[in-house]
Amino acid sequence: MTAALTDELSRTTPTRPCCRRAEMITVLRFAGGLHHQDGQLRIEVDLPTLAVARRVGATIRALYGYPTQLHALPTPGSPAATRHRLRITRHADAAALARRTGLLDPRGRPIRGLPAPLVAGAVCDAAAIWRGAFLAAGTLTEPHRFPALEVTCPSLETAMALTGAARRLGIPTRTKHLRDTDRVTVGDPDAITALLTQIGAPNTATTWAHHRIQRRAHTPEPRRPGFDDANHTRATHAAAAAATRVQRALVILGDQVPDNLAAVAALRMTHHEASLEALGQLMNPPMTKDAVAGRIRRLLALADTTARDTRHHHHHHHHPHPHPEPATRGFPHEVGRFLPRTSTHPAKAGSFRECGPPATPARMFTGGRVPATDRRPRWRTVGAGGRRRTLWVPR
Repeated sequence: MTAALTDELSRTTPTRPCCRRAEMITVLRFAGGLHHQDGQLRIEVDLPTLAVARRVGATIRALYGYPTQLHALPTPGSPAATRHRLRITRHADAAALARRTGLLDPRGRPIRGLPAPLVAGAVCDAAAIWRGAFLAAGTLTEPHRFPALEVTCPSLETAMALTGAARRLGIPTRTKHLRDTDRVTVGDPDAITALLTQIGAPNTATTWAHHRIQRRAHTPEPRRPGFDDANHTRATHAAAAAATRVQRALVILGDQVPDNLAAVAALRMTHHEASLEALGQLMNPPMTKDAVAGRIRRLLALADTTARDTRHHHHHHHHPHPHPEPATRGFPHEVGRFLPRTSTHPAKAGSFRECGPPATPARMFTGGRVPATDRRPRWRTVGAGGRRRTLWVPR
């Protein structure tokens, strides 16, 4: 769509002289118009279409009064295509135009970027800068998978100036260096449409947006990448496993489930594959996923405590029966990594370890005597003098 956009921009008529001046200076800078030959300065630019060349020539004659010449030259390697070369007739006029437009610094050297007054101008000047840059060296792709409006810049300084002008227009851009050239690209589709409207091409903006909508309607939704698909499957399986453990916990607790934990458990049982964040949004009032995970964790811990008390009671009266499986067995990472456990050491009761089946107290079923199979090792000092050392040996 580069040709359509260039044609519409070449027919745009700026209402303010400052905008015409900003556009003309940008075209001369981005098309590489300044040349030194035999110690004299020449202004000569090659432009893509005849309409653009005539537009720039008319602006120079209207604002500065210098005569111009226009020549059609064949493009190397493509005889059917032609380049339109615009030049200032006299060398003295070229030097005077370069000084008056700010393309030469006070010492008479070509500037690296754009003139400072132009960069610090009004918002309409920023739009004119982008219009002139596109007319000189811009391209617009079709709204395919990676749409882009791109301008090739003659130097890094001009790319920075063009990026600053886009920032004043509220357009996000990115700059990249590729094959010894600096390019400024607008990749967001909405930003492309907004920029086309601001630089004076509303018809092209409407057509481009319409093509984009049509392409989205006829393009199937892209398949989820492999890693995302695997993560989604793992999260779904974890949610289903958590629902199974919540159901087991409800069976163990019976009517002893607190109301706040029962509400979360009911949602977990109803929505087996929903994420914690989705469950939090279903709560009234809504909760964060951390709060949902905390309540599920407390529910499972309460079920484990109840199951241990039940086992202790029946073993104490010598009535063996199948023990209910702990609700936290294999608990997934969606709720948390740590769950409370009961330790055999009195000082360590209530400590935490990674999730898994709770430890069974060794002294619980032996009347306080530690069986031989559960006796733990300890530190012992072996040797004497310089050969004294501490070893970890069993009791």
